[in-house]
Amino acid sequence: MGLCQSARSDHLSAPVTEATTASAFAAYEAVRHRLPAARPPRGAAQWVDSLDDIADLYDVFLLDAFGVLNIGDTAIPGVADRITALRARGKRFLIVSNAAGFPHATLEAKYARLGYSFAPEDIITSRGALLAAMDSANGVHWGLMATRRAGLGDLEGLSLTYLEEDPAIYRDVDAFLMIGSAAWTEQRQALLEAALQDHPRPIWVGNPDMVAPRETGFSIEPGHFAHRLADRTGITLQFFGKPFANIFDLAFQRLDATVPRARIVMVGDSLHTDILGAHAAGIGSALIADYGFFAGYDIADAIKSAGIEPDHILSRP
Repeated sequence: MGLCQSARSDHLSAPVTEATTASAFAAYEAVRHRLPAARPPRGAAQWVDSLDDIADLYDVFLLDAFGVLNIGDTAIPGVADRITALRARGKRFLIVSNAAGFPHATLEAKYARLGYSFAPEDIITSRGALLAAMDSANGVHWGLMATRRAGLGDLEGLSLTYLEEDPAIYRDVDAFLMIGSAAWTEQRQALLEAALQDHPRPIWVGNPDMVAPRETGFSIEPGHFAHRLADRTGITLQFFGKPFANIFDLAFQRLDATVPRARIVMVGDSLHTDILGAHAAGIGSALIADYGFFAGYDIADAIKSAGIEPDHILSRP
């Protein structure tokens, strides 16, 4: 898919550049058949400066985290103050993030540390979407792709075994959860692929992202490895998180049912997760141009190539 890893297993071999963005974009395009369909264009996207310029059009803002609130562990300047000012005008903000690899409490603490104020119930993650579906999988022993140091908060009630170097684990578990890839290696990927070819089993993917922008480069996310497995084994994956409906359903449950979809907007830095997800959910969409995935890249060319048209393009959140 054009993505490669450096000695640090969780990063590409180069910073975010036009070439690495093009590679990541091509990887998403290669798996479009597994993603929701884009809606027909409703006209050219409106180019504006920031959230302030579209505030009169929407009552509820669903915000991606990476590329909108922060880049890695660094807050994007000015966004916290802008959110505060818009809240004073009666606007509602929820985080809608594919951050499946971290417990809810960890994310609460992170956003507070970065200067953001969000109620716990206003942080919606693909981890939450995954947990909401777990009632249908009682008694399953899961093999877990995750990073031990992130902890198992919110997942303690599940039967889980970390997928590491022991081939017997891959052989014996009932199904697989893919939620965090920072500690994942090509050796573990090979063990998982071999186990699935020998004995196909369900794969639930708690983070559909293929990459995420950080301070020093793109991190490789679980979606990258999940799509590789699907390509090589033919197994149908079950995804939780953007651009799929389950995470938006959780967000809508937090809102007043009288808020029309036309007054809700998804704000994010990715065409293939944030904007495509907004299309599938029937809400407005705003793509960030100067931070995150497309920073320094020809965003108009990417929109034309993908055929995924946002309602708005914002220079900054």
